[in-house]
Amino acid sequence: AAIDVAVGPDRSDQNGEDNTEENDAVFSDNSEDAHGKHVAKRPLTRPVLSSRKLSLQERSSGGYLASPTGYGPYATGPSPRIMRRPTIESNRVSISDSEDCVQLNQYKLQSEIGKGSYGVVKLAYNENDDKYYAMKVLSKKKLLKQYGFPRRPPPRGSKASSGEQPKPMAPLDRVYQEIAILKKLDHVNIVKLIEVLDDPAEDNLYMVFDLLRKGPVMEVPSDQPFSEEEARLYFRDIVLGIEYLHYQKIIHRDIKPSNLLLGDDGHVKIADFGVSNQFEGNDAQLSSTAGTPAFMAPEAISDTGKSFSGKALDVWAMGITLYCFVFGKCPFIDEYILGLHNRIKNKPVEFPEEAQISDELKELILRMLDKNPETRITVPEIKVHPWLTKGGEEPLPLEEEHCTVVEVTEEEVKNSVKTIPSLPAVILVKAMLRKRSFGNPFEVQTRREERSMSAPGNLLM
Repeated sequence: AAIDVAVGPDRSDQNGEDNTEENDAVFSDNSEDAHGKHVAKRPLTRPVLSSRKLSLQERSSGGYLASPTGYGPYATGPSPRIMRRPTIESNRVSISDSEDCVQLNQYKLQSEIGKGSYGVVKLAYNENDDKYYAMKVLSKKKLLKQYGFPRRPPPRGSKASSGEQPKPMAPLDRVYQEIAILKKLDHVNIVKLIEVLDDPAEDNLYMVFDLLRKGPVMEVPSDQPFSEEEARLYFRDIVLGIEYLHYQKIIHRDIKPSNLLLGDDGHVKIADFGVSNQFEGNDAQLSSTAGTPAFMAPEAISDTGKSFSGKALDVWAMGITLYCFVFGKCPFIDEYILGLHNRIKNKPVEFPEEAQISDELKELILRMLDKNPETRITVPEIKVHPWLTKGGEEPLPLEEEHCTVVEVTEEEVKNSVKTIPSLPAVILVKAMLRKRSFGNPFEVQTRREERSMSAPGNLLM
């Protein structure tokens, strides 16, 4: 279910300053009493956006941050054993304009609450259910070019069982195929995508997510790392979430603390599938570079030109994340991209002397950060590791107990994205005049920045 109280994510810069505002916003739903009589709702208060600033190392690729008392952009995903509400579908999408927002269907787009290289995130109020959501406004061109959506998704349903190969798909059809699958992912450790709107005449793609209360599970760097027990409990969630994604033939490619969001149920949810890949067969064989530099595996930054295992990439990033959990920082850090690559490929993992962790945890981290993907520990092996299971006393669920294959039909792919008319020029003009700005409100209004050899902030985003 969606969250009734929501505060947008924070802005970030390199100073790491803390200036948290208290959240006093109160929301309520339209409701009826036991006799079916309509009960008037309390006045709706717009979420207060925190101004807390965090280190770039904690910033996610889309800029989704939340204060410890604030709220992030996703809601807790449903348990695999609990029936979730169906994804809302509609046949008509309309656009209108008001004094303080542009409206897409039932969503009133309000302030910007996040920003990334591919677009912006808007706070969106849903008039139908009286709740707030996060709407990612993405550039389709940048998604296809920069983030490498899957070349050819695997067959699903009857075609998969018959061995029939899918027909070649147009680039955006591939995106819609992936969206159809992401919308049906249903797991306690995966965030929930609600719906997607498409403007075919423009470059915009609008993705609607539930809001999550507690934001990223950890800020990195942090001077308050987790205890071993805290790290173990959170990492168990990550392992189950990754196993579920791999079961659905999806490689995440950007596992890091800022993409691991904490739900009200205490479970960690894996978020942000912006660079994910689908695959056929037992594993993805990748050749492109994507993700966050400080969390990239050695084989992904090698100049050999050889393809590499997608599953092994996720395991490496999980190892970097576990290291962050217990030490509050990444194991490989450098202010220059070449220096960082050199450390990742050649420097052995070192553990801070002042931090005391068990030998079992050290052994697990070292096996996950094995520079050879052929001998790196696998997810099934991680699941039964003594540190994660307390020597077998607390085993994790079997794969068949929490994983069910997601099947999408051609009709579901066709309806995975709702088409909206192109934003009328008059609405854009009115919005620009009100803001005394002549830029499209859906576009990132920052100067273009190229990654330089001395841009450490970019290496940790």
